[in-house]
Order: sequence, then structure tokens, then C-alpha cells
Amino acid sequence: MATTLRTKVEQRIARKKSDVFLPKEFRDLGGNDQVLRVLRELTRERRLVRLGYGVYARAKISKISGRAMLASPNGFNGVARQALNKLGVKWEPTDAERAYNEGRSTQIPVNAVVNIKGRFSRQLRYGTSELVLGR
Repeated sequence: MATTLRTKVEQRIARKKSDVFLPKEFRDLGGNDQVLRVLRELTRERRLVRLGYGVYARAKISKISGRAMLASPNGFNGVARQALNKLGVKWEPTDAERAYNEGRSTQIPVNAVVNIKGRFSRQLRYGTSELVLGR
């Protein structure tokens, strides 16, 4: 019995340690359109969450609301940074985050903010959270 593209994509997602996936990671399995169709199906079934153009994250279903939520233990901040790394974008934490991590401040940065080095114009968002890009 031949395995379907969907089965191959699901198996690869299950094997990967990363919580973020780009369509190009599955291009060796099938054509771009077919891969995108499978990723959209998995998003509709709440197994993945779309963060932005060509960026998907592992999801789990909330026991409270029944909606898809990020499966990453680091939340949106963590998956946004993983996505930037996978997209090859050079970034660094903001001054406020560095001050908190070094113990120079007690204010916990709430929003996902990173300083971008170079060009990046995509938007990454999940629900009401959006990655804010500094320069």
C-alpha cells in the first residue's frame, strides 16, 4: 500500500523536535501546491497553527476552549524566534529583555519583541500576539 503525502508529512512533523515548520522542509515529499494543501488541512484539523506566510507551528487542542493552541512550552515568543532562525533572519533580544535576564531590571518584557539585523518584512502572529520588530 502506498503511503500518502499527508501521511509522510505527518510522520516528518512527529519526528522533528522543532515546533515550527516551513513548507520548504517538505518539498522533497511532493510538489509545493500539494504540500501547502496538506499543511492547510492540518491547520483546519487544529494540528498546526499558521503564524504567517509560509510559517506553521505545532498545535494542541485546548481542554478549556476546544481551540487550537501552540504546543510549544515557550509560547508565542519561543515559536516566533524559532521561525526567525529557520527563515535565516539575524536577530537579537531587546535591551529591556537583556536587562531583565542580567538582573538589572525587574520588569518582565510582556510582548514578543526582537531587534532585527537586516531586512525582514513578514508578520508573525498568533491570536492577539504579534512579533514586534525593532531595528
